[in-house]
Amino acid sequence: MDNDNVQRLIDAVRGADAIMLGAGAGLSTAAGYIYTGERFDRYFGDFAAKYGFDDMYSGGFYPYDAPETFWAFWSRHIWINRYADAPKPVYDDLYAAVKDKDYFVLTTNVDHCFQKAGFDKQRLFYTQGDYGLLQCSKPCSQQTWDNEAIVREMVLAQGFTIGARNELIPPEGRAPAMAVPAALLPKCPNCGRPMTTNLRSDDRFVEDPGWHAAARRYNAFAAEHVKGRVLYLEIGVGWNTPGIIKFNFWRAVNDNPDATYACLNMRDVRTAAEIVDRSILVAGDSAAIIARMAGR
Repeated sequence: MDNDNVQRLIDAVRGADAIMLGAGAGLSTAAGYIYTGERFDRYFGDFAAKYGFDDMYSGGFYPYDAPETFWAFWSRHIWINRYADAPKPVYDDLYAAVKDKDYFVLTTNVDHCFQKAGFDKQRLFYTQGDYGLLQCSKPCSQQTWDNEAIVREMVLAQGFTIGARNELIPPEGRAPAMAVPAALLPKCPNCGRPMTTNLRSDDRFVEDPGWHAAARRYNAFAAEHVKGRVLYLEIGVGWNTPGIIKFNFWRAVNDNPDATYACLNMRDVRTAAEIVDRSILVAGDSAAIIARMAGR
């Protein structure tokens, strides 16, 4: 970790007139939402043994032979990555660092962590969906539905209990069920077809009215801050969808001579040649760096 660049980042946050915050999966990984290793084994060891995958991401694309099994996997996945509290206070620290600024958040994350940490819902744009929403699998409409109640029923039906921090507690002395009761399979209220997760994976992704309202607020914020000391702060963004955050930030900084680009990531930090003199690149543990930004 380059302490000089960390201090430059802290100074840039304090000195900014506005902050456009772009967040990718690396930020949630820093908060403890890890899709592999011990956390995966704790909740999905039975699925790993039967189906041969070794991370939650792969499990989400596995072609299960029955919807009861599909929803056994996905209900666990949604609960621990959407409704359970984050293992580390990274989002709380980030909120403490920017809450008094004129900020907006553009994120590809789907885990709702920003809102749970206190970020203003009107200043968030979740571009890729939300683990907490369901949509028609066809889809027959551009509607989404909250899923907390049905997901709770599904994980309880598998034998899990839910702890004080909304963590899943596996059953003692036996393996959890790897299927949910057929009566819990979610069906579209409009057409009766099976429902699925509201996650952008193909052209069936539903952009509901809330999604479009957030997009308009993001565009309005961006248009309002084309000049002045704007900090474009990118955290944990990789190269799966660089056109959503990374390239947009580079273009915005290139167009505004008073703007600054900052990239915070575990290892891969880079910038465009045109804005290298107005870029702050910080490689290292985002949790520790954001804690310093928050004054901890």
